[in-house]
Amino acid sequence: MNDTKSDLRLLAEFIHNLSWEKLPKEVQEAVSFRVLDLISVATGACKDSLVKQAAEAFEVGSGEGDSSVWGWEKTYPLQTAVMLNAMLAHTLELDDVHPGSKTHGSASLIPAAWGCAEYLGKSGKEFLTAVVCGYETVSRIGMALGVSSHRNQGWHATATCGVFGCAAACAKLMNLDVEQIISALGMAGTQSSGVWAFLGDGSNCKILHPGRAAVDGLEAALLARAGMTGPEHILDAKDGGLLYAMSDGGDVSKVSAGLGETYEILHMDMKPYPCCRSAHCAVDCALELRKTLRSENLSVDNISSIDIQTYLVGYKQCAVSDGCLRPKRVLDAKFSTPYAVAAALIYGKVSMDEFEPYIVESEGIQRLLEKVKVVADDRFTSQYPKHWGCAMTITWKDGTKLQTEVQDPSGSVNRPLTKEQVMAKALEFIKVGYPGVGQKVVEDILNLAIYEKLPLWDTK
Repeated sequence: MNDTKSDLRLLAEFIHNLSWEKLPKEVQEAVSFRVLDLISVATGACKDSLVKQAAEAFEVGSGEGDSSVWGWEKTYPLQTAVMLNAMLAHTLELDDVHPGSKTHGSASLIPAAWGCAEYLGKSGKEFLTAVVCGYETVSRIGMALGVSSHRNQGWHATATCGVFGCAAACAKLMNLDVEQIISALGMAGTQSSGVWAFLGDGSNCKILHPGRAAVDGLEAALLARAGMTGPEHILDAKDGGLLYAMSDGGDVSKVSAGLGETYEILHMDMKPYPCCRSAHCAVDCALELRKTLRSENLSVDNISSIDIQTYLVGYKQCAVSDGCLRPKRVLDAKFSTPYAVAAALIYGKVSMDEFEPYIVESEGIQRLLEKVKVVADDRFTSQYPKHWGCAMTITWKDGTKLQTEVQDPSGSVNRPLTKEQVMAKALEFIKVGYPGVGQKVVEDILNLAIYEKLPLWDTK
């Protein structure tokens, strides 16, 4: 750590000085695929009724604008479009995750950066560079807060840290100087919010978290440009610093450690299943064990119990609340390890189809998930967040057992999806909003660096 400059200032200097040309080739390639993944899953949710209803609510007194929403023909005022894109991005539970900080930063920072770049007429290279700044910021703020401590106090890091990533990306696009970037980050932090209380009763406001982060981060950058200042020591101030207010003191040095040498955007997990990432390791276990079974052994009546040991955060998040244990709604099922395991064993896959309401309510699923027991295990907790693993034992009625263990879920840095899987996922969801030009949209996103302005696509 530098003795004369704060870690936030060092981060602001990095953001200010970064250029497309300075980025390693692997980072340039990674950011294009990260943008492709995020825009695709957001577009895949473009027909979601909840976001449509939110858009109608936002129209009260707001008028029309010229900022785009992925997969929609209608345009909106900048802040509204940014918020809607961020809500769409988090709807399917398929947005990428940075395991070291437990953040889904892309869900807010890419919509914020896209809207800002579109509004300012920025080039593809400028947009992509700003996205890298956003990823580095949200990930490092999350690591500084400390994954377990921050989550165990009830905070939702995607929201609390996401607002920093949005401010960083938008500040970069606005060409703010170092002092203004510091202020933008400080003002982002003073608006940092979002807790896991929704999980207890299955309320559906989770998508509000990246939506609010995107708008607050954008506005923090706008206010910094206008001359408003924010606290440089928003993280480590003894009175009100977020590391003390939201964690156990954390480690502020992680904000600046390895800047320009270690790029956190290269350490992202890509989600293959449309549910909470903490359930993915159990899905992998279930699918692996299923390969060894004959069809008659998959009968719910033949299974006595399914026991899963996992890390504490995963247990608390996906196996404690009544919604997790007895899911009746789609949102409950997406945060239920027992449900995800039951679906994997019965259907041999966990896709959007397995989260249709009639599947969630089906007798076979409901009977099998009652046999699933999840516990926190110190062995997996001690490895978290470096590894998001678990072990599973299936016990049959005759007493025989089948066991397996997963250290890292599929889609992680240690077990990445193939390029074919990545492209198939992107095209599947982009076609929902752009049915006639899906392949072109994919190609355009992967080639954003050649565009003088961000492209627009026909939704018809």
